[in-house]
Amino acid sequence: MRNIAMRLRYDGSAYHGWQVQKNDVSVAETVEKALGKVCGHPVKVTGCGRTDAGVHALSYCANFRTGCGIPADRLPLAVNARLPRDIAVLGAAEVEEGFNAIGSCLQKEYVYRILNRRIRDPFLDKRVCFYTAPLNFDRMERAGLAFQGTHDFAAVRSVGTQTKTTVRTVHWCRTEKQGDLYSIYVCADGFLYNMVRAIVGTMVYASHGKLEPEDIPALLRTGDRRLTGPTMPPQGLYMRRVWYDGPAGELMAREDVAESMQI
Repeated sequence: MRNIAMRLRYDGSAYHGWQVQKNDVSVAETVEKALGKVCGHPVKVTGCGRTDAGVHALSYCANFRTGCGIPADRLPLAVNARLPRDIAVLGAAEVEEGFNAIGSCLQKEYVYRILNRRIRDPFLDKRVCFYTAPLNFDRMERAGLAFQGTHDFAAVRSVGTQTKTTVRTVHWCRTEKQGDLYSIYVCADGFLYNMVRAIVGTMVYASHGKLEPEDIPALLRTGDRRLTGPTMPPQGLYMRRVWYDGPAGELMAREDVAESMQI
């Protein structure tokens, strides 16, 4: 059996997250059905991580096993012809037998986008978090920097999935502002359930003076979710980059669409 890695992009607005659900349409189920038609047999895909209902992916990795002989470089066009317009396979590559999209992942980056203005933009509906109260860039930036490093992140996760440890290493948490659009980039070796959205919510609390950016490390040490900020809405969140070694790393490093086109 061949092991195939795919790079995908999707708008998650119409889906109940990545994972297959009993009663709701998911991205994984939709991709599996399309692959099954192309490969001629049922396909099970393994994704690089959980994205919840309404969350998007600019770059997402999944792998599957197949005995069909279609060359990997021809798979994207064949599968895309059977996918809805809000999901696309950007590339595919044959990878080593032991590769697993989640287990082999070295680190991931998410971006959370906030449109900070009083009047909403209908073209960005379900693509950003529309937030009307004024934000303080300096305080948000300082709060983001306070999350960097190795910490126990139990205080910024929602209950919902079991994990052996809540310790993670955040490589960077940086804030950029372009006009009214705030973009918060968070890269880590792994993420807990709703971790990014809770980090951003805590940064928003810091922006409003509800907590001090310098207090965040101490708040993390308490492990108390009640002391940090709210979980922000899902529509502003995108999986942006995923890192691997080997052929999958080369596949995921390709640039296909300019950053200016990624909202």
